[in-house]
Order: sequence, then structure tokens, then C-alpha cells
Amino acid sequence: MTAALSAHELIARHRSTLDQALEAIRTRAYWSPHPEHPKAYGENGSLDAAAGKAAFDALLGTRLDLGQPGTDDWVGGETSPYGIDLGVTYPHADLDVLLPAMKAGQRAWRDAGAEQRAVVCLEILKRISDRTHEFAHAVMHTSGQAFMMAFQAGGPHAQDRGLEAVAYAYVEQVRTPDNAEWTKPQGKRDPLAMTKQFTPVPRGIGMVIGCNTFPTWNGYPGLFASLATGNAVLVKPHPRAVLPLALTVQVAREVLAETGFDPNLVALAAERPGEGIAKTLALRPEIRIIDYTGSTEFGDWLEANARQAQVYTEKAGVNTVVVHSTSDYKGMLSNLAFSLSLYSGQMCTTPQNLLVPREGISTDKGPKSYDEVVADLAKSVDGLLGDDARANALLGAIVNPDVKARLEAAAGLGEVALASREIANPDFPGAVVRTPVIVKLDGAKPDAEAAYMSECFGPVSFAVAVDSAADAAELLRRTVREKGAMTVGAYTTDPEVEQDVREVCLEEAAQLSLNLTGGVYVNQTAAFSDFHGSGGNPAASAALCDGAFVANRFRVVEVRREA
Repeated sequence: MTAALSAHELIARHRSTLDQALEAIRTRAYWSPHPEHPKAYGENGSLDAAAGKAAFDALLGTRLDLGQPGTDDWVGGETSPYGIDLGVTYPHADLDVLLPAMKAGQRAWRDAGAEQRAVVCLEILKRISDRTHEFAHAVMHTSGQAFMMAFQAGGPHAQDRGLEAVAYAYVEQVRTPDNAEWTKPQGKRDPLAMTKQFTPVPRGIGMVIGCNTFPTWNGYPGLFASLATGNAVLVKPHPRAVLPLALTVQVAREVLAETGFDPNLVALAAERPGEGIAKTLALRPEIRIIDYTGSTEFGDWLEANARQAQVYTEKAGVNTVVVHSTSDYKGMLSNLAFSLSLYSGQMCTTPQNLLVPREGISTDKGPKSYDEVVADLAKSVDGLLGDDARANALLGAIVNPDVKARLEAAAGLGEVALASREIANPDFPGAVVRTPVIVKLDGAKPDAEAAYMSECFGPVSFAVAVDSAADAAELLRRTVREKGAMTVGAYTTDPEVEQDVREVCLEEAAQLSLNLTGGVYVNQTAAFSDFHGSGGNPAASAALCDGAFVANRFRVVEVRREA
């Protein structure tokens, strides 16, 4: 295969970006090569807003032919949460043809080495970045995210997470030198001398099982971690969110071909309605790595049954915020209101349980009772979402009927402090838009426990009355240990309470945010600096992103000979 882009050209183009990423993960300081603002695009080959929208519109109703081997049908059926039928069809694969074709290119990809694989991955990410406006519409109309969130989370933030995975993969692969000279003294005899070669070798084919809500943000870490460590990658998107990952596969295949590698190193596995090919693929002997984001039930099944594969899961959790005291009552309420509202609570990091002492809390506005805290939070959410245009921009659309059903059922679980209301979207009349519901529960009552100890994914929060700060810490511990948590938040001005909560999070391996009152929210994490999940509690078996996320995607094979 003739390369249009040489390794030398790619290294010259991308090595400095890789070096900056390596420095960023070392220092944990802020850094991103991907602009967050839509107006930053439109030069140097990137699509501006109009061109990106036109490119997305041109995809509707078309067949996305990826040129994959083994295509035996064309499948589709995505409907936007905003009420639009996308009408895009994708190749359906005969796995007995596609999987061997994917393996065929792995030898050359393995032999390319860590640096060349890294810069090829960076070229893929650069081309995706140039099409961020197009990808934003694809994410918006499959996930239900509002446009600006789809642009940022589905674009630059997802690309950052992909680049972060490449950087970690590079670090782990070059930790061992390519060659070594080994000499062992033998006293009066001649020393023993060996030359040794060390080669990172891939495990096999990695499979990325995509999610409906964040197809790129959750998909890119596993995709690029596996690809950068020498594995072929099969992308199995969620049936309702195929387009963003299909476009990703398209870009990856183009870059691989242009750089002289087999494009079949990255392929798409779209499915017919109800086919459920994830289970079939998960048990195939060719699949050696699985990355999954979704329900606990299927994540547990993968971990128990896909024994031939390394399985990385992000499952469900019950995210908790301890509200004990604050020196910025208004800021606390504002921060929590935004966290509960963003993308209609359809984030794995959105707080669900707010643990508030039943005797109230101390604040810079004086003591506030439990009822006052909950009522004031409800007012803050109402104020944030009182303008329908702003509400649509924050809430997006409900991603599927199950979320809507949970939202409606939540009102019957306790006293409603904030009722959900319907909001019309003038641009998309078919969108289902709902504001959050806040339900008051007594943490001491057994019938309330069934509600707050279960994940209720969507715009549903429970204000749980607890006896004390110590009671809150103990409930937090039990929740994280039994159900898992992607995020924990706490508000307190008491050093002892802070230490107690911190100790719980350290012991139960939960990521903690303390006293957030400004423009950083508990449900946001920054690539290169924040860890998303820990891999240490039931919510996830891996963290995005650390060395453990990449190091077991390859093994080092040694060849030694006498010098």
C-alpha cells in the first residue's frame, strides 16, 4: 500500500502536540489543542459553522459506504431526539469476513512502533477536529444534547480525551527500551553477554461498545488507547447513536490508507433493529479488548462472560453530594442548579442524591433549615430555567422514552419540592424537553431507601434528610461501596467534616469535588488533568485516563541472543 503521508511528515506535523500532551499529563495543568469556541473554526482546512451544518445536512438520507469487506446488508433507523429521521444507512458486516480482514493489517501496524502509531492517531484526531461543526450536529441529533454542549463535549472535549489516551499509550510503550545490551560478570571467566530486543505487541482486536448519550466523549478513549497500542479496533455503536462514530471510523480508515496502513484496522459494526450483536461479538475469540459504557446489567455480563478479553467498563452509579455548610450559599445553590440541569441530568456524573442534615445547615446567610435549603435550590433551578430559550440551550432533549418514564415516575416517590415542566422547542417541535424534578426523602425511612439507593438516570434528584454529618458520611460510604459513584461532591466549612468525607472517598475510591461555587461543576472533568471515574468502585472498572487504562492493551515480547 502506497503512503501519501510518510512517517517523517507525520512526526514533523504532530510530534510537538504529542510532547505537549505528555507534559500536560505529567503536570496535570490546563492544556488543550482543540478550541472550544465555534468561531475558532473555518481556517486552515477546518469547517466553519455554515459549512459544518451543510456537511451534516448532506449526510441525511444517504448511504455511508465505508468500503469495508464483508458488507452483507445496509442498516439504519436513527431518529433524532429532536424529532428528525436521519435516514442514514450503514454497512452491516458478515463477521466471519470482517474480523479476519481486520487482523490482516496488524503486523505492519505493530511493526510501525509507538511513535508512528501515535502520530497517525493524532492525524485522525486533527481531521476530526477540522470537522467539529459537522460532528457537533451528528452528536446533537443522536444524543439529544443541546448544540453548544454537543459542540464542546462531542467535539474538542472528546478529542482531548482521545489525545490523552494516545499520550498515556505512548508513555507505557516506551517505558521499556527497544534494545538493551546485558552483561553479567563471571569473575575470572568471560562475562555473560546478551543483546535483547523488546517489542510491544497488541492483544488482538479491540471492540468499543458505544453509548447513546456521549458517543464520542465516551468512545474515543478506548478507541485511541487500543489503536495506539497496536490493536485493530471494531466500533459497535449504540443503535440510536451510530452517525458520530461512523464518521469517526470513516476518518480513521482514510488516514490509515493514506499513511500506508490497512484501513481495515478500524471498522464499524452497525446492527439491525434488535439484533444485539454486542453479546455475539463479546464472545468471539478474535475480540481481546472491550470498552463499554452503559447499564450495570450488561457491564456485569461482559465482565463475567467475555473471559478472553480485557474488559473496561463504565456502568451506573449513584452520585452523591453532601451539603453540610457553606460560606457562599448563593454560589452553592447556583452551582448545584446548573449541575442538576445540564443535559437534563443525562450524564453519568450528574448528582442524584443531595444529603442534607434534617436540622439544617450553616451558611453565610445565616442558618438554613432542611426545608429552606431544598426550597431555595428549587427556586435556583427555576430561575436558571425560567427563560425557555436558555432552558433549551441547557437541557437539550430527553434522549429516550425510558428517561421520560423515570422522570414521570419519580414524582410518586416522595414529596415533590420542584415539579418538572414541559418546555417547547420552537426550532424542533418534536423534541421532548423537561426540567428537573427534585423529590424530598427521609433517609431514615426504609421505603425511601429503595429510591435513593438506585440509579435514576435523567433529570431526577433526591434531597435526602439525614441525622448528621456523620450520618451523611456513612450513607455516602455505603452508597459508593454498594452502588458506585462516578462523582462525589461536598459542601462544608468544617475541617473535620471535610476530612471525614475525604477519607470515605479515599477508602472507597471515589472522585471528590469540594465546595464548588463558581464555573466548575461536579459533573465536568478536564482531560489531561481530571480522572473520570477511578476504577475502584462499582461504577467503573477503569479511569479515563491513567496508565492502567492502556498498559494491559499490549504485552512486551522479548527476543534475546548471545552477544
